[in-house]
Amino acid sequence: MSDAGAALCRDCAAPVPAAGRRCPACHSPRILRHPELAELAIAHLDCDAFYAAIEKRDDPSLRDRPVIVGGGRRGVVSAACYVARIHGVHSAMPMFEALRLCPGATVIRPDMTKYAAVSKQVRALMEATTPLVEPLSIDEAFLDLTGTRRLHGADPAATLIRLARRIEAEIGVTVSIGLSYNKFLAKLASDLDKPRGFAVLGRGDTPAFLDRLPVERLWGVGASLQARLTGDGIRTVGQLRGRDEAALTARYGAIGSRLWHFARGEDARRVNPREPARSVSAETTFEDDLAGAEMLRGRLWPLAERVAEHLKSAGLAGRTVTVKLKTARFRLISRQSSLPALTRLADTLWRTALPLLDKALADLPPGTTFRLVGVGATGLGPAEEADPPDLADPDGGKRRQVEAAIDAVRARLGRGAISRGRGLSDNPGPKAPRSGKGGRPS
Repeated sequence: MSDAGAALCRDCAAPVPAAGRRCPACHSPRILRHPELAELAIAHLDCDAFYAAIEKRDDPSLRDRPVIVGGGRRGVVSAACYVARIHGVHSAMPMFEALRLCPGATVIRPDMTKYAAVSKQVRALMEATTPLVEPLSIDEAFLDLTGTRRLHGADPAATLIRLARRIEAEIGVTVSIGLSYNKFLAKLASDLDKPRGFAVLGRGDTPAFLDRLPVERLWGVGASLQARLTGDGIRTVGQLRGRDEAALTARYGAIGSRLWHFARGEDARRVNPREPARSVSAETTFEDDLAGAEMLRGRLWPLAERVAEHLKSAGLAGRTVTVKLKTARFRLISRQSSLPALTRLADTLWRTALPLLDKALADLPPGTTFRLVGVGATGLGPAEEADPPDLADPDGGKRRQVEAAIDAVRARLGRGAISRGRGLSDNPGPKAPRSGKGGRPS
């Protein structure tokens, strides 16, 4: 990326002379330069080590210490602060390996309710900046600032600098920003300068940047596709760009055509603020492997509650319920069932998940042990259409009322104020759950 052309202070967004090394307004040495800075409007904003940053914000004694957010020794790392990352710790790493690399780390169990609340605060500031915000996850989103110059009295780059400063000052977490002319490149740019970063990829410097980029950095290239590409002699994006689009499509299918366009810095996707969530799920990794239906059944209710909480907070409901198991040998098994109507009730999710678990276990050898169980909801739709009266389930109305009363108490007094007996980990649930609410497992 060139140092010539437009320049802004990354701390206060003031213009900086072409040859200036410090901001004339606040004297900061953090200067953002790029010849296309005033022309670009598509951004990707990513919160830095989001979960760990929130924990450090809430406990200042952790500020300079390595912090890992994750499960027990059998779980995985949900987030690692940058101090822990120096030791080689990263997200999705098994906890035992993370603690081997960084034995002095402070380990904190995830508090998804708290993280979701902070995410909403960040989202509100983004949406006050532009209505075109497309969330990707709890801690990242695309923003399109096209046409916002008159509203904010500044180019998109300066507006984004002010947004980052406001998030840090008002919420207490830092963000990194990538700015470009499409979503694909903006997301790549946001990874180039972390934490508290701001990187730019323009039309002039994209070809050289992409040429040396490993092909696995392209969106949609997972481990399996990477292995196929490598086997075909394609290790960099530059090598991919040299291939024929028709040949790539014939070899890899629709993803081949998409990669051909990405290799040229082309991405026609728009920032879509109404992009719906595709699924909501929750899972738990056990401290020690579990065996037996009764033990596993007892773990489903807390997961169903977590999925229901996410659905309710997002104004969504799900039609298909999925149960996922991971054996001690890391084999993944899933079973799913479609409901006659959308639901966002933990009780319905749980009653549907129980026979799915039993079906999955029936297809496995006796004595199989498990390290993980999960519950998910897909086929999402609006909450307004959820849980209609069902003549085939005369007790359904009473269960809906009970759950609504529990939700109301928790809203006033906190999640721990009330719970149901089935939430105890050693409570396996009813032997024969009511049938008729769930569809046929598949």
